[in-house]
Amino acid sequence: MKTALICFSDAGAALSCRLCSLLGLEPSSVHSVRKFAEKYGFTPHEKISADMGELFSAHEALLFVGACGIAVRSIAPHLKSKTEDPAVLVLDDRGRFVIPILSGHIGGANELARSLADQLGAEAVITTATDGAGRFSCDAWAKTHDCAISSMDAAKAVSAAILTRDVPITSEPEFPLPGDLPGGLPGDLPGGLPGSLPGGLPGGLPGGLTRGGSGDIGIYIGVRTHEPFETTLRLIPRAVTLGIGCRRGISADAVKAAIEKTLGENGIDLRSVTKIASVDLKKDEAGLCASARDLGAELVFYSAEELAAVPGSFTESEFVKKTVGVGNVCERAAVLGCGAKDASALLMKKTAENGVTVAAAVRDRRIVF
Repeated sequence: MKTALICFSDAGAALSCRLCSLLGLEPSSVHSVRKFAEKYGFTPHEKISADMGELFSAHEALLFVGACGIAVRSIAPHLKSKTEDPAVLVLDDRGRFVIPILSGHIGGANELARSLADQLGAEAVITTATDGAGRFSCDAWAKTHDCAISSMDAAKAVSAAILTRDVPITSEPEFPLPGDLPGGLPGDLPGGLPGSLPGGLPGGLPGGLTRGGSGDIGIYIGVRTHEPFETTLRLIPRAVTLGIGCRRGISADAVKAAIEKTLGENGIDLRSVTKIASVDLKKDEAGLCASARDLGAELVFYSAEELAAVPGSFTESEFVKKTVGVGNVCERAAVLGCGAKDASALLMKKTAENGVTVAAAVRDRRIVF
């Protein structure tokens, strides 16, 4: 987490030095007026408020050591949304309190506040309603477990409902929920697949959640675009690997269009994609590489021998085998890329679209609360 510290007093500067040690930061990560900057080796500013826009946009977390009022006035002109704003925390210059004031859940400010308070022997002052009530926080959980949030409006609705009653939660078979009750996940799951729950597991569900698959509002964990509730908050694990095959000289736009169309037709959320895999003969395909960068996906390549060794039944092509040395690239690459054992991990088999073949695979991941 790229972090900047901002301090305004001698005591605040001393605490900032301690925070740098705890967070593994250099003194240049601390921003202060010239007097303290020269004394401690911080980054100097004539007027910090004048430079706050740049600091705000360039960091994932801002730690103010000083008064809450100064922090609020400094950041106010630069606020955008809870999905974009950095985590902002305030510490008094004696290090007694750590107060997250912005992006407590999605930005990770609450988690950082608790961690710093533990290390400083301070008190974390957490004011978000779900934390105060000991209820499940959907956006904080999504952040911690690398899940995209389908809709911030739905997240707000769930957060409001969960303060007054238990909200049902269900998931796809690839993402089984924990719990000590055997049986199936109620409600419609994609393709009529039963969502089996493991029996005898300890822990149960956190406060504010109950198992269920229908109703006026609820949470659905999975990579598909299924919405079993009237208002469904989908928490989307970034767990899908796309296997891609393509013709020579394909453009990035053509690859992205094929991905978007095939995933859309198969009900797989694009935000679930974390990796793109192909055969190593495609390493120099500029369009394929650019499309992975545009999607923010890791790009990996495998030899024909590695792909051929993946067990299972795949959609084979003699032409592809003669061209690249293995009868199917996209399905085998998707399975290998997601770390699965065999073809059973495929969510979407080989689908051709305008010179591009796409397959999707996901490795099972047990949900942990």
